[in-house]
Amino acid sequence: MTVRRRAVSPRSLLGALVSLAVAVGLSVGVAGSASAAAGTPAAVTKYSFTSQSGDYIGQGGSATYTPSTATVSADGDAGYVRFRVSTADEWWDVDLAAPTGEQLHPGVYRNAERAPFRTGRSPGLDVSGDGRGCNEVYGQFSVNQIETDASGAITVLDATYTQHCENADAPALKGVLKYRAHPLSYAYTSDAGDYIGQGTSQTHRGATSTFSLSGYGDGVRYGVSGKREYWTAELTPPDGEQFVAGRTYQAQRSHAPSVAGLDVYGNGRGCNTVTGEFTITKLARGDDGVIKAFAATFVQHCEGGGPALHGTIHYYA
Repeated sequence: MTVRRRAVSPRSLLGALVSLAVAVGLSVGVAGSASAAAGTPAAVTKYSFTSQSGDYIGQGGSATYTPSTATVSADGDAGYVRFRVSTADEWWDVDLAAPTGEQLHPGVYRNAERAPFRTGRSPGLDVSGDGRGCNEVYGQFSVNQIETDASGAITVLDATYTQHCENADAPALKGVLKYRAHPLSYAYTSDAGDYIGQGTSQTHRGATSTFSLSGYGDGVRYGVSGKREYWTAELTPPDGEQFVAGRTYQAQRSHAPSVAGLDVYGNGRGCNTVTGEFTITKLARGDDGVIKAFAATFVQHCEGGGPALHGTIHYYA
């Protein structure tokens, strides 16, 4: 099989769907207002946790909270943020702190100490709830997205954490917190024998990877860089058409009448011919008609072969 090209590095797209938000540590965003069409992205706010048996804070349980079941807020700034969840019967606080004198940005923060008492260059983590808290914290957290307004207040947060109470070998409490966040990720699974993905699977999120979305004819070019990988996905509608959210398109490498275009390549590997399909799950356009937020799933076969590359794209949608 011919090695056709290596994916190019992603380019940043400035702005944000959240008005007045300023990206902290992100090279990409979403410009313009979203349309009211079907599939328009909606920001996500929620908190979920899973506690191992013996973990003092979570008591071995698990739960998920959304604005329909709890009050969820994010206070503070990019130096120290407190994510809070409360209902009539219970409450949870998650403190995430940058090393002293620094600001949180997308990335992985290891060797976290109890946030109010962190030492040296250690980041801070402190998860407590219903009157239970740790004296000593061992853990780490990942920030996928974080944005602030002009005053420095948190407007967007997407993070995960793992906390051990009192010693590093204690049972773990793991959680996911989202505050007005739009999904931003790329995941793929490659069948055995698929040339492009080499039979592997991977998920890219903001803590480890950067993403870009740009116009490509009447379609989009989506770029991903991270975890020692480069990926590009080019999706175009059939000749004379525009993408419609919720529609599944039969595809080949180059679009034509009644056939969409699909070309996913990465790490120096690309297809000469493509068969497959993709579904546009969400879509938002700016006032100028340009696609600003996009989500899709795809299945791509190289050179007429049976093995496939399966992928899911989320760009603030």
